[in-house]
Amino acid sequence: MKANCTFLIVIFIFFFATACEKLLPDSPDENTVLDGTIEELSTSETAKFLRGDIAFAKVFTANTGLGPLFVSNSCISCHAGDGKGHPATSLIRFGQTDETGNHFLTQGGPQLQHRAITGFTPENIPFGVPQATFIAPSNTGLGFLEAVTDDDILALADPDDKDNDGISGVPNWITLADFVTPKANAITKNGKYIGRFGRKAGAYDLFNQTVNAYNQDMGVVSTYSPKDTYSGKELDPEVNNAEIADLVHYLHTLKAPIQRNADVVEVKEGKALFIKIQCGNCHTPIMKTGNSTIQGLSNKTFAAYTDLLMHDMGKALDDNYTEGSAKTYEWRTTPLWGLGLSKDSQGGKIHLLHDGRAKSIDEAIVLHGGEAQKSRLQYSALSAKEKQTLITFLESL
Repeated sequence: MKANCTFLIVIFIFFFATACEKLLPDSPDENTVLDGTIEELSTSETAKFLRGDIAFAKVFTANTGLGPLFVSNSCISCHAGDGKGHPATSLIRFGQTDETGNHFLTQGGPQLQHRAITGFTPENIPFGVPQATFIAPSNTGLGFLEAVTDDDILALADPDDKDNDGISGVPNWITLADFVTPKANAITKNGKYIGRFGRKAGAYDLFNQTVNAYNQDMGVVSTYSPKDTYSGKELDPEVNNAEIADLVHYLHTLKAPIQRNADVVEVKEGKALFIKIQCGNCHTPIMKTGNSTIQGLSNKTFAAYTDLLMHDMGKALDDNYTEGSAKTYEWRTTPLWGLGLSKDSQGGKIHLLHDGRAKSIDEAIVLHGGEAQKSRLQYSALSAKEKQTLITFLESL
């Protein structure tokens, strides 16, 4: 009797599980989503990734440290699905038009906190002060970009355009925040270090970027950045160091976007056109990482389509704002991987360039100037079919 009951229970569980499996939606293909981990994570690294994922989605309130002035109340609200942000969640920086630093730090600079908790008044930009709008970049694959050595970045730089191709990418040399420790193999210039994160590469590493985002975007202070953006006073931490470490690890170990349809003839032809008109001179197809304490990031080759350098992008993209040694018209080459998935995190339509003004890949290319003008003119000279072939390649990334 007992054996028969056990058999019936097993049969019931099998049919119940099978029925539930049919009701559940299929998991999306890995190359259609940006979320997920890099390969070769250990059990403890995976557990830390999951804790970081929770920290990334955490919504702050007035009772848990939000504000009193802020831009957003969580990381995920600006990076939906770990992808690019939307103009509706953009941020504004102001008060710095040259290398002498920000002259409005006592008047709300460098970043506008346009929201406030109850009882407080949001900031306004002082009259007549130039401002620049930024939408959040994608988060995926950032660990690979951080693991590229300074030597390899400098090897791509050509400040004097010695190869006479019209392109002279340079690093953004920045002063490190007090809480940031430079890497063991870091290269310095006049006491400054190579920045690589943010639209103008104004942040040294993901730790630097994360601490700044807590403080400037959400008004959340930490032991690393204890000053309240409203009062200027040092406050007790509103996020602990362990949570910050988990979030930084999460950003380090998010997988790189996976290209789709790489073997399709039109995609291959589009890549050939991309190289032919010299887009790849800035959007470098292949980079490699150096040694890393995370095995999945150590000595890996990857295709982000960036050189992590600053380039003159012309008058149309001059936003009267700079960081570090970058000029107002210089921008770090945006990685192109994940471009074809951008609309998924941007409400179904893409918003490209640093401020989201371009509503199509074609429009983004046409707005390229400065060092990219030669490639833009070559793109404009392509036939309609060739342009579409090139865009099909970009949409596959």
